Amino acid sequence: MAESLIDKIQNLKKERKAVILVHNYQRPEVQDIADYLGDSLGLSIAASKTDAKVIVFCGVHFMAETAAIISPDKTVLMPDDNAGCPMADMITVEKLKELKRQHPGVPVVCYVNSSAEIKAESDVCCTSANSVKVVQSLPNKEIIFIPDKYLGMYTQSKALEKKLIFYEGYCPIHVGILAEHVKKAKAAHPQALVVVHPECRPDVISLADAVVSTAGMVKFVKESKASEFIIGTETGIIYRLQKENPGKKFYPASELAVCPNMKLTTLEKVLWSLEDMKTVVSVPEEIRVKAKRAIDRMLEIGRQD
Repeated sequence: MAESLIDKIQNLKKERKAVILVHNYQRPEVQDIADYLGDSLGLSIAASKTDAKVIVFCGVHFMAETAAIISPDKTVLMPDDNAGCPMADMITVEKLKELKRQHPGVPVVCYVNSSAEIKAESDVCCTSANSVKVVQSLPNKEIIFIPDKYLGMYTQSKALEKKLIFYEGYCPIHVGILAEHVKKAKAAHPQALVVVHPECRPDVISLADAVVSTAGMVKFVKESKASEFIIGTETGIIYRLQKENPGKKFYPASELAVCPNMKLTTLEKVLWSLEDMKTVVSVPEEIRVKAKRAIDRMLEIGRQD
């Protein structure tokens, strides 16, 4: 019998001493081969703790870069290095430096959805799971928050004692989820709880029963006594939620909330990546050391569920 694609991946993974890290938004079949499936913070932690020699990162470029920053002794592979992040591309080092010049001495909290160069120019990273905790950990009243203004606005609403200075960045997928989408879904499923990502618009967040990261969604729906949920984030996570909660029902707030970059990775590309040891993601040492400082500070603060 011919060796299946998944068997080939598993055998080659053992041979290469590799681990496969997969984001919650990936294709279902890619999620199914994960050694660790999670959000960007969970994947960062997994990358820092693994004793594997090779990390195959099924996500987008900044995530693989983060793994390379944390684990310079490991080979980090991206099955498709065209998988970028439009939000991460919205801010440049020059724009960040200009923002710092306008607000001298103000610390920078940088969403992990950003390039290594941006992390290197920041004081501490955060994710959607721990942004409030990170902001509140700083002694300063004023804080520059980059690049996602919507995550910044949500964080500001939970940290009223701080004054956040925003940058005009956003996630095109999450801002495409509109209040009218949520209202329509709620009308169709009146018993469902609305669970949305903090990258969403404020008027969408105001309609939610829970505002949490993707890891927070996994935890929330598992612990909830409700049996129906409207999910306001990239639709890829619904596969995991349904798989782990077979007795519950899940509806996307918007069927259009699909990230094309997150769907670029396929099982074939994972296999080819392991066969050819491509594409290696690396970060220049000077940038890596500075960026690692910001990530380490985030990991020290820990996660907020």
